[in-house]
Amino acid sequence: MTQLAVSTPIVVTGTAGFIGFHVARRLLEDGFRVVGIDGFTDYYDVSLKRARHARLFTYPGFSSREFMLENADALHDVMEDTRPEIVIHLAAQAGVRYSLDNPRAYIDSNVIGTFNLLEACRACPPKHLVMASTSSVYGDGETVPFNERSESSRPVSLYAATKKATEVMAHSYAHLYGLPITAVRFFTVYGPWGRPDMALFKFTDAILHDREIELYGEGRMSRDFTFIDDLVEAIVALAPQPPDGNAADHDAASFRVMNIGASQPASLEEFVMTIEGALGKAARRKLLPMQPGDVHRTWADVSELRALVPGLHSTRLADGVKAFVDWYCDYYDQTAETLAG
Repeated sequence: MTQLAVSTPIVVTGTAGFIGFHVARRLLEDGFRVVGIDGFTDYYDVSLKRARHARLFTYPGFSSREFMLENADALHDVMEDTRPEIVIHLAAQAGVRYSLDNPRAYIDSNVIGTFNLLEACRACPPKHLVMASTSSVYGDGETVPFNERSESSRPVSLYAATKKATEVMAHSYAHLYGLPITAVRFFTVYGPWGRPDMALFKFTDAILHDREIELYGEGRMSRDFTFIDDLVEAIVALAPQPPDGNAADHDAASFRVMNIGASQPASLEEFVMTIEGALGKAARRKLLPMQPGDVHRTWADVSELRALVPGLHSTRLADGVKAFVDWYCDYYDQTAETLAG
């Protein structure tokens, strides 16, 4: 990010979350000042979120504000106080299945929260707003790999619907107010410090504790598993490159969407076998049907990303899974020692 002065703060939402933590840490390692925003919801273990933030606080350039993005006044105050050149919006209510149980959380966090951020950016315009979207917007499309012009108006989960809504809202703000915005569609991100509700975490925990793992779609689904370090590298490279109005959407708005994925899909069964190899222990499988909101496959066409950011690395699945397993064992061994002491 040589185009940006390191003295300029970067606002990152969701810094206690999996992806937000990694992005913030990378920026801090590069010498940037980061102002983090997080609401510390109890969707999963808050102590894991606190542990992530504790590591960010070891960097002198990190400061944070604790509130939900539904608090429009607090969000406006942060933008007015910091006047950031870059805003990276990663806070969201994640999870496909949880959207069946608590749909309002997705409307409040994803739609209302993003609207409030767009309004705050309108009042204090950054040079670039990078905001997280998801491969789930492609629904259960038959034609793969998915590129940025693939059908994305038929999501099959409320989670995906809210993320698509934020993309459309962002386009309108780019068009009306000239805000340069990139919506990045993530494909099944995994790695150290990952969320406990995600497959890699759940499978690793179950195998180590001799519990069955639940394989939906009878293990025949496939995902474009994307290692967290590769995703962070792409975000950091995109941040100083705002769209110039010649977007792929073929209008004058300074808006674009961009896939970020490995473009190397693997079946769920292959994923489990990779985890078994990293753990040196076999899983006990329980085959289950597809769940509501799930899709059969994801696969990213990343040609537009690679044209804009050539030379991006793609970590092998075996290496990425091993990195997670090593972190998991280290983190929970240390946690157990602390509790015992």
